[in-house]
Amino acid sequence: MNFFSSWSGRMGIFVFSAATILIIIRVLAEYIPRLFIFLKSVFCSVIEAVANNQDVKKFISKHWIFFRFIRRRLDRDRFSGLPLTLLSLPFLYIVFLFLGVIEGVIKSDAIIMADARAANLLLAFRTAELVQIFTWITLLAKSSIIAGAIVVFSAVLLLVKKRIYILPFWATVAGTGLSVFLGKLITHRPRPDVALYLEDSFSFPSGHAAMAVAFYGFLTYVLFRQIKKWRYKINALFFSAAIILAIGFSRLYLGVHFLSDVWGGYLLGALWLIIGIAVSELLTHNKPVPGSALPRKTKAAVLILILAWIVFYAGFAAVYRPPFASQKAPAAATVNNALDIFNDKNISRFTETITGEKQEPLSFIIVADDDGAFIGDMRKAGWRLADPPSLVSVARMAKAAVLNGEYYSAPMTPSFWDAQAHDFGFEKPTENQTVRARHHARFWRARFQTASGKRIYVGTASQDVGIKWLITHTIKPDIDTERDFLFFDLENAGTVQGFTKEKFVEPTLGKNFFGDQFFTDGEAYVAVLESV
Repeated sequence: MNFFSSWSGRMGIFVFSAATILIIIRVLAEYIPRLFIFLKSVFCSVIEAVANNQDVKKFISKHWIFFRFIRRRLDRDRFSGLPLTLLSLPFLYIVFLFLGVIEGVIKSDAIIMADARAANLLLAFRTAELVQIFTWITLLAKSSIIAGAIVVFSAVLLLVKKRIYILPFWATVAGTGLSVFLGKLITHRPRPDVALYLEDSFSFPSGHAAMAVAFYGFLTYVLFRQIKKWRYKINALFFSAAIILAIGFSRLYLGVHFLSDVWGGYLLGALWLIIGIAVSELLTHNKPVPGSALPRKTKAAVLILILAWIVFYAGFAAVYRPPFASQKAPAAATVNNALDIFNDKNISRFTETITGEKQEPLSFIIVADDDGAFIGDMRKAGWRLADPPSLVSVARMAKAAVLNGEYYSAPMTPSFWDAQAHDFGFEKPTENQTVRARHHARFWRARFQTASGKRIYVGTASQDVGIKWLITHTIKPDIDTERDFLFFDLENAGTVQGFTKEKFVEPTLGKNFFGDQFFTDGEAYVAVLESV
């Protein structure tokens, strides 16, 4: 039963989502060659028709220098023609993307805000089973494992007489490693606070992500050049992309990198991969190597080398025990009054999107003995604690939404405050008794307590009035009515020991992350709850 619960919970959501995405991509990939041939045919026909137009011919003859330059850039018979053009365009684009990420990391703009919230959101989905799986995945790009793979791949290239790729390959991985080292040295970015285990280097860029693109990307490039059938080419691209994405995600899930670290690593690895491919194309352009069947001894040697690396990887992963970081929550700071927590200018009075933009203002500051007492008071007021997201709960909610049925404790989409995803979600059915329309409240456990040792919670309330995009709800714009509705429930249940209604922010008209409008007078309830 515990096994089923584990796999139907957070772990099941990850596995099911990843498998679904991979299957969809793989199915669509089957049609890429056909689509490419079709588009190529259409493109060539259009170009031929345009080129034979008399007015176009006159224009070309008048600007022959420019069109000669273009013709040379598209010449397939010269490396400086079409091959270099196709490599230069993505290279320059990735350079600008990478420089933009560096600027964002240094200036601490919206990308950094998204980093913190994404890290805290993934922390809520961390389980022991998934940690073990993603630890094995992340080791696919660890320096020790990659070093062994580099030696094996180089030896295989020698054995199969493809040594012409060895120099570009070593240039790719060496350049990637050196660039990662310099990038970490320049940015000095610390690791995330939610890191599962300790790393002895700085965070930006992710060396695992960069080396995953450089190594597995170059390996795929060589396979792509040698494989004749398009079906197998697509398979090589698909599995390589899956490994690279899985390695990057493993760094995020284990909390050892921010999202921008992984993205920066991907871009850096891609730059060196393009350089390696360019060198390879320069060395091999118009120099086809005749294919020949490999001797049985050579095939056996290649197989032994690959199996040796797999055994090395499995053995290393089986005994790998990284130094785990302390996950103890920081002690709560003490304040005399619940509203005093906002004396700190870094503590926002508004909820936030994943990029840190303001959403609805907080409408509750609650003081309660502890989590258990707070949840008990909400239940006494008729509000149910939302179920955590799992395969079972999400499927049940989807079914209820389609059939317009009820699900009184359906899971909620996350919202953020102080860079943290909400700790508690509460809901109450409306008169319609349907999952499409319900009363919602999200609360966060603030990192403060009163002088008497009671915990402080902040939250918002809203009413769902419909389903949008099949993934989220549309809220009713009047969030003040919902604020008062929740407070009156608490008061009528006899759980409110004392309260004030304060002018908290200026009257606000705005939109939330999903584009729903809201308006509020800016007042908030400051309430002390009794223990149930």
